[in-house]
Amino acid sequence: MPQSRTVAVITPAFCAQETLPTTVSSVLAQTHGDWQHWIIADDGFAYEAFLSEHGLADPRQVFLSSGGVGTGASRTRNVALDTIDTPYVAILDADDRLKPQKLELALAALQTHAIVTTGLDVMSMDFSHLRYVGTGETRALSPGEHKFESLSMDSMVLWDRRRTDARYDPTLSNMTDLELLLQLYRHAPKSMHLGEPLHDYIKRDGSMSNGKNVAAGMIASKTEILRRLEAGHYGLSAVDVSGLARFLRVSLAAEAAYGAALAETPELLFEDHLEPMLNAARA
Repeated sequence: MPQSRTVAVITPAFCAQETLPTTVSSVLAQTHGDWQHWIIADDGFAYEAFLSEHGLADPRQVFLSSGGVGTGASRTRNVALDTIDTPYVAILDADDRLKPQKLELALAALQTHAIVTTGLDVMSMDFSHLRYVGTGETRALSPGEHKFESLSMDSMVLWDRRRTDARYDPTLSNMTDLELLLQLYRHAPKSMHLGEPLHDYIKRDGSMSNGKNVAAGMIASKTEILRRLEAGHYGLSAVDVSGLARFLRVSLAAEAAYGAALAETPELLFEDHLEPMLNAARA
């Protein structure tokens, strides 16, 4: 195992042979080099040998197994979270990329805030730009403000494990990134949101957030998170609960209307469908 580093980048890998080399290359290209990249196989595949064959081996990489096949991203990420000893952690899926300065800029922000999120560059499978999410002003956000600023895709979060920590909930089929973030907010009243698009989020056919027939899972998970939120499960202030509950209700309404909107406008991104509804709710 490599020497202890500043930040652990956690990547669950399930049938990721096609996409992982690009993901790993984006970590190797970081301007901040004091990292460990934890690659956790959830398919029994030998990713260490695979990356070596592609000329992408690096002593800062750490390889683990989830202990099963297809156990899910939440359980797989938790294997690494239960093992790492770095003060900071970043999440990177096996089909996404970090912009070269993401770790450098996010770690600077972690000096003043325990949680950091960033803007996203949403791309197609051929890396064509589709839209930006959460770009604009860099500012501190309360939990109730966060989702109106960064309306989706919370898996791009980084956090200081000495000040707050959490684990993914494998009982939820969707929205586990938001649920993790709400756990983190228990011990961190505000997060820092970097408005620069520092993360490439790839919309892939059949992905959890872009595939067909995922609405039922999304609705069930959002409904459960809303229930927990309003039951005081996360220990947030009444103002923050109200703001997050408003987001979830709008998002649930958007889920219900998305099928018809997609039929009318094929290839419509859910974010483009949701954003006008959030703007109306915020007005």
